[in-house]
Amino acid sequence: QVQLVESGGGLVQPGGSLRLSCAASGRIWRTRAMGWYRQAPGNQRELVAVTSGGSTNYVDSVKGRFTISRDNAKNTVYLQMNSLKPEDTAVYYCNAEVKSELGSPWIDYWGRGTQVTVSS
Repeated sequence: QVQLVESGGGLVQPGGSLRLSCAASGRIWRTRAMGWYRQAPGNQRELVAVTSGGSTNYVDSVKGRFTISRDNAKNTVYLQMNSLKPEDTAVYYCNAEVKSELGSPWIDYWGRGTQVTVSS
């Protein structure tokens, strides 16, 4: 089994910054895409940022403000969030594609989420 644990959420004023971390642990042979999603009340879960094979992609609303990065040695993905806006308020979820051993399938895993609230 594989577990993803997010940390770094909290309450921040508009214009502030937060850094989210997500550490994957358990039976991990390889990770492929790792990313962050978010879900605000009444909204569907949306992709915020993803990194895979050295490339990164962002939803338009966070481009220039958020940066995703990863440490493959630690099976950890980060999301640096700057210039935060009230509309960034949501539960942020970590996602990772993991292969547990050679020959096993790629499986999607999710963290339980961390709350980010941007408010004055």
